[in-house]
Amino acid sequence: MKFSIITFGCKVNQYESNVMKELMLHHNFCYEEKTEQADIVIINTCSVTNVADKKCLKTIRQIKKINPKIILVVCGCSAQNKQVLYKGLDVDILIGNKDKSKIVDIIKDYLTNKQRYVKFYNSRNLEFEDMKIDNFNHVRAFIKIEDGCDNFCSYCIIPYVRGTVRCKDFEKVIDEAKTLVNNGHQEIVLTGIHTGRYNSNNYVLSDLLNELAKIKDLKRIRISSIEITELNDKFMETLRKNPKICNHLHIPLQSGSNTVLQRMNRKYDLTYFENKIKEIRKIRPDISITTDVIVGFPGETEQEFNDCFNFCNKIKFSKIHVFPYSLREGTKAALMPEQVSPQIKKERVNRLIELSNELEKEYYNKFKGKNVDILIEECDNNISLGHTSNYLYVKINENLEKGKIYNRIL
Repeated sequence: MKFSIITFGCKVNQYESNVMKELMLHHNFCYEEKTEQADIVIINTCSVTNVADKKCLKTIRQIKKINPKIILVVCGCSAQNKQVLYKGLDVDILIGNKDKSKIVDIIKDYLTNKQRYVKFYNSRNLEFEDMKIDNFNHVRAFIKIEDGCDNFCSYCIIPYVRGTVRCKDFEKVIDEAKTLVNNGHQEIVLTGIHTGRYNSNNYVLSDLLNELAKIKDLKRIRISSIEITELNDKFMETLRKNPKICNHLHIPLQSGSNTVLQRMNRKYDLTYFENKIKEIRKIRPDISITTDVIVGFPGETEQEFNDCFNFCNKIKFSKIHVFPYSLREGTKAALMPEQVSPQIKKERVNRLIELSNELEKEYYNKFKGKNVDILIEECDNNISLGHTSNYLYVKINENLEKGKIYNRIL
């Protein structure tokens, strides 16, 4: 039988979809790019915003409308968040964020019994679901080392749909990394909902980074994202001594206004954030620091937005991922007064994106004429494309080997 997978949302969802794909292939299902030609369609949903929920629901309805005979499998955060709504849809297999690793058994059981399968778990009482891939279709390999979040930021639904922090066993991470490196991957990305909270058998993220660095043919270790509050002295020392850690950190800011940060229930203020960035840059002066910012949080005044804009400019992020605030039912922010109008949010988003483009260009220009190491990800017609350690996207007019690292002048 042929199957397709549609993935919405974050890198963790993308990782989990890749695992489900590999499991299906391993059990003799055939992958089909075109969903309308598949027998089975798996939709891995996202609920980070209302827009994400709507996109997922629209896609689900379209799939069944185009081909009512398709076996439709729905899983993920939106399904977990809006269980009652999803149970009313024409879905054959419906699960939340647990049992993705059992997807083949669930589908086979459905094919045998022809009975609708619906099962959800309490997200507050989940253990880490061990999912892994021995090889990736692309050159950068991912390992999910953590799931869940305990922060309960006032705007965020994720702790309610992903559950509390739990982590992959330390030795399993190392074994998985060795397998990936033996299969030719030179860069590994550590990912999770709250990666910096990694803790397994009293081994924290720094311990994991140092142990991974001992793998001989592993050239790069990339951290998908880390909170500013998790950059403790031990991590800083690891950053100083471990050259395999990529020269790029993604550190969410969310707002450059102290009053907005308080309403968001973030666990730091701007002074703390700025001092940590200065500390990082003392260790690695040329490091790329990217961030996330939410614009138009409830009650955000023009002054608060200007404070945010100026702070971002002061920090000199190499890229700002800008998101308009999206109301999420079930969060404290949804009940806050003074919701910002869509027009104001759009205007502020555009202003911050414009700043991001300027800062990105400014950072890129620092490396013109310098030697950089590029991991080649695509090769076609004598053109090779890839990323540097500090995540600059580079085009080389040569036919280079995919998956290898080359030193070139930018």
